[in-house]
Amino acid sequence: MINLKKIIIFGMTGLILSGCSSLGKGVTEAFLEKQEAQDTRMCEVWGAEFAGLKPYLNNNKGKMKVLMVHGVGDHKPGYSTEFFEKLAKELDLTVTSRAHKDIKLSDPELPDIPLGNLRINRFLSKDRSQELIFYELTWSEITAKEKEVLAYDNSGQYSFRRTEVNDLMKRFSNDTGPDPIIYLGESREDILLAFTQSFCWMTYGNWGELPEGEGKSCVLPDISAIINDEYAFISHSLGSRITIDGVERITSALGQSTNDDDDDMYQKTVKSELKKKTIPIYMMSNQLPMLQLGRKLPAESNQKHAYCDPKGEKYSKRMLTKTPIIAFSDPNDILSYAIPPGFVEKYLDSRLCIEVTNVNINVAFVYDVFGLGKLANPMDAHIGYDTDDRVVGLIAKGIGNDNTNDLVKERCQWIETID
Repeated sequence: MINLKKIIIFGMTGLILSGCSSLGKGVTEAFLEKQEAQDTRMCEVWGAEFAGLKPYLNNNKGKMKVLMVHGVGDHKPGYSTEFFEKLAKELDLTVTSRAHKDIKLSDPELPDIPLGNLRINRFLSKDRSQELIFYELTWSEITAKEKEVLAYDNSGQYSFRRTEVNDLMKRFSNDTGPDPIIYLGESREDILLAFTQSFCWMTYGNWGELPEGEGKSCVLPDISAIINDEYAFISHSLGSRITIDGVERITSALGQSTNDDDDDMYQKTVKSELKKKTIPIYMMSNQLPMLQLGRKLPAESNQKHAYCDPKGEKYSKRMLTKTPIIAFSDPNDILSYAIPPGFVEKYLDSRLCIEVTNVNINVAFVYDVFGLGKLANPMDAHIGYDTDDRVVGLIAKGIGNDNTNDLVKERCQWIETID
């Protein structure tokens, strides 16, 4: 039976949390604020220790380069600003370029088709000995036109018929729900091409050589940069699937021979250098299990030992030396999933040599509503990862090492897993 009293109190709590001043600063609000001040939110890290980005800054030969890929919903260039500023601060990178750079992405063969925007920011340590170049891919321009079919539902002609709260929820649903569906259709190729172009620009020379404020295609990755630079990806929700698919697309394409001997040798060299790389992926609001539904199994699965063990019979055919996945999931995020045991082996390409660390973390506050039950805002639980100091600390400095952030040491429990 539905507990009406509980529903009413939960509803009042939701209004308070969303800033409804008409309820006043009463007993309920004061009680909830006291719980926020105590902040006992969960943070559990299940997996092997990992170093985060910090050690890769000590790269005398090259640079540390990070690509962020957003998830569902409409995004504008600059969406990751708060996150990368917190990340730079945590890494003690206190110097930045006066202005960012924007590249309007396009297909080398079809340059008139827009593929979104790549915004690039540069951060350095005070003594200029460490450098991080942060790339932010905004691909939602690709799906925006297809979502125009829902414009009437969002318009004043129809939306006024809903209650205010339900209208907000419906607008959120219309903005975010279609993207995974669209990604299964024709737009998937353009989104993956946007990712491929972004990675190509990541390998393109130094900061001063990057184009600025223009539409331009990256034709060939820079081999010397691939040899010397370090790479990492940070993704959110659907962006995690895009990143996995994009990496597979890039490495698989390099395996295809061409008729031109020089091109064939170039591809073999790039592929050979990528095989030496460890490229971590930090997945916020991980959705890989849900986004696997309806997809075919990869051609190469359940063969991790063969591809990833140096003594394995297919070790020379791996894509990367290792792909550590650090998957952040708030249990109260209705769109987020932990990666279960056996998932990687069955559903992801063995040639990526993936190793998973699950981070179960409450990024949204959990409130005990007068002993009647606990409540967390599912919206905050979905979008709060990139502003959470513990998430930023884990990405920057990992866990189980001498550099681990003090807040992470204090607030996160590490459960080391072994084979």
